[in-house]
Amino acid sequence: METPEHHAQSQEQLIGDLRLVIENAEELLKNTDHYSSALYQNARAKLSLALEAANEELSRFEDAQLERMMAATRAANDRYQDRSGEDRILRAFH
Repeated sequence: METPEHHAQSQEQLIGDLRLVIENAEELLKNTDHYSSALYQNARAKLSLALEAANEELSRFEDAQLERMMAATRAANDRYQDRSGEDRILRAFH
């Protein structure tokens, strides 16, 4: 059974993998810009479109992850009745 912690790790792994693919594809685009044949230019155009979509998806994943983290923080604050930032910090060290 998948636990929330495992699910979060899986999502973090997915985000990290997606970042790596994007970085490698961007590097490939930079290193092939001097090829002028129609075949290369067509492939580069397709890769550029795929990169744009991947960057949008990565942004969506990161926004969703941030929202989940903020919701978990709010829930913990409510559960432990933290009234100040100091309360939250002290709870983190217990």
